[in-house]
Amino acid sequence: MELPFAENYKIKMIEPIWRSTREQRETWIQEAKYNLFRLKSEQVYIDLLTDSGTGAMSDRQWAALMTGDESYAGSSSFIRLKETVQSIFGFEYFLPTHQGRAAENVLFSVLIKSGDTVPGNSHFDTTKGHIEFRKAKAVDCTIDEAFDPDNLHPFKGNVDLNKLEQVLATTPGDQVPAIIMTLTCNTAGGQPVSMQNLREVRALADRFGVPVIFDSARFAENAWFIRQREPGYQGKTIREIVAEMYSLADGMTMSSKKDGLVNIGGFLAMRHKDWYDRASIFNIMYEGFLTYGGMAGRDMNALAVGLEEVVEEEYLRARISQVGYWGNKLIAAGIPVQKPIGGHAVFVDAKRFLPLVPKEEFVAQALAVELYLEAGVRGVEVGTLLADRDPETRQNRFPKLEFLRLAIPRRCYTNNHLDVVAAALQNVYERRMHIRKGFRILNEAPVMRHFTIELEKVEL
Repeated sequence: MELPFAENYKIKMIEPIWRSTREQRETWIQEAKYNLFRLKSEQVYIDLLTDSGTGAMSDRQWAALMTGDESYAGSSSFIRLKETVQSIFGFEYFLPTHQGRAAENVLFSVLIKSGDTVPGNSHFDTTKGHIEFRKAKAVDCTIDEAFDPDNLHPFKGNVDLNKLEQVLATTPGDQVPAIIMTLTCNTAGGQPVSMQNLREVRALADRFGVPVIFDSARFAENAWFIRQREPGYQGKTIREIVAEMYSLADGMTMSSKKDGLVNIGGFLAMRHKDWYDRASIFNIMYEGFLTYGGMAGRDMNALAVGLEEVVEEEYLRARISQVGYWGNKLIAAGIPVQKPIGGHAVFVDAKRFLPLVPKEEFVAQALAVELYLEAGVRGVEVGTLLADRDPETRQNRFPKLEFLRLAIPRRCYTNNHLDVVAAALQNVYERRMHIRKGFRILNEAPVMRHFTIELEKVEL
């Protein structure tokens, strides 16, 4: 008989968590203005808000922390991290930042100007926010299959080449600073991009003289799916696949809090010295000197180890198997989710889950609050609140899909925890036809409002 799945690690330290009562949660979420970001961590039982910076580090990473070099300039920790980035991704030029959105801020300060158009595959919230803050336009060129949750297309993160070519052909060349490919594509449900699509995007970019940048937060998970789903890659190692992926890019941004397996950190890397020279100025202005860039030496050491660990086959097998186990459990229970299951989270289709809540009342947020009230589980809305307002009309943008994203921290929760969440979702699903109302906005920020927004319930 085939041996069952088991994690490729054993636990040597624990952090206690506690259940709360529904009455407590009702008070807490009301005090938080129905924004789950505003909850205190001790008010949450199982926290699936994000997989960013919430995972557990290995013993090798903790050991590396103790040998961090905190020199302001010329740190050996910086050199170690730079060499690791060069070895895995193949980029000569490298700048550390304190996290991924900082890397975007530095690189976009070099590349993007007012009036530009930046196509890609469903830019995530910080990426779109940085683009629109500079009065540029983010254009989603993702394939149509990504917007059909039941479609089993293996690479729903792919760019539609016809959509992309239309953007490139109708926009002046000096107004398209780059194509941004998000690996894996978070907004589409943690869905991967195929190597073939990356090659085709590269060819189209070369034809129009446009550089390609990879948003690389979950690059190793993307490589795993290429190995599992794309013909011709089953015999290749993850490192070989990653090397091939990044041979097709001009540069990358990285939130190391995901596939870097650390709790803080990021970087940008590139092939072009002129980009590096210009980015260095912004890195010093916004982040810190070139050899620490907002990171402590000990954190650079931990990241160097994490990047080595994340491309290990057994780590990725355990990671993807856990997400798949839980996603398939929800599918078996009849919960509507984005299929196939992605790499870092399960995305619940809120429109089908709560069909009676009007879209104007933020249906995915309504589902997120219901799940928290049911069991103290915190997820995040990936829908109208995250989509923000149109920069010109200031009207709400209603995306094709309204998701409740339940992101699984790396090496953190057991399958027993996920079974609790599955049961809680089933309980909410059984009473879904009694949930008819959502929320209205009391107060919101002009950009990336979902982090700090204040809401009130819409009463029947």
